[in-house]
Amino acid sequence: MGILDGIVEWFAEQVMKFLDLINSSVLGALGCNMSTFKRYFPAAETMYKVFVALGIGLILLNLVWQLFKNFGSEAEDPLKLTLRSAVFILLVYFADEIVDLILKIGGTPYKWILNSELPPLNFENFNSVLLTILGVCCNGAVTVIGLVILLILAWNYIKLLFEAAERYVLLGVLVFTAPVAFAMGASKATGNIFAAWCRM
Repeated sequence: MGILDGIVEWFAEQVMKFLDLINSSVLGALGCNMSTFKRYFPAAETMYKVFVALGIGLILLNLVWQLFKNFGSEAEDPLKLTLRSAVFILLVYFADEIVDLILKIGGTPYKWILNSELPPLNFENFNSVLLTILGVCCNGAVTVIGLVILLILAWNYIKLLFEAAERYVLLGVLVFTAPVAFAMGASKATGNIFAAWCRM
């Protein structure tokens, strides 16, 4: 059983090194700032300017449409509509500062976790302890079962990291399309779209 134990130990060590590599690359890159998103999607900053112009254009178009609707039938109060449109034009124009402030507030716990004096997550140390315990207590067949459980845990951890990366991309899309979402709040007819974006 010495050869089997050696193979299992080597394979488990390689799995843990791979997890350390993925852990350091993914968790180090993600955060509540958009620097990584801008690095991987450089067109996002240019598109953001387009979204600001589109948002202001949608608000003005909606304002004119709602004011014309007032001539034919009873619609929103023109004074309230104009005031609401002016407020949302300001929100669209300053959407990047608003979203950055929200990200800074929301990212504070994440920064606390990354900057705290917690011991670093090191899978190689966990691997050596696990293999020592299994080697002392068990024979080769149980070590293989331990390796299978280790592979299942590693696969689930990799899926968790991919889900975190997916949510980071979704957060980037929400941040850079914020002006268009703010534009939807300028009218009662489209206010539910803005509310749904805020919930996301």
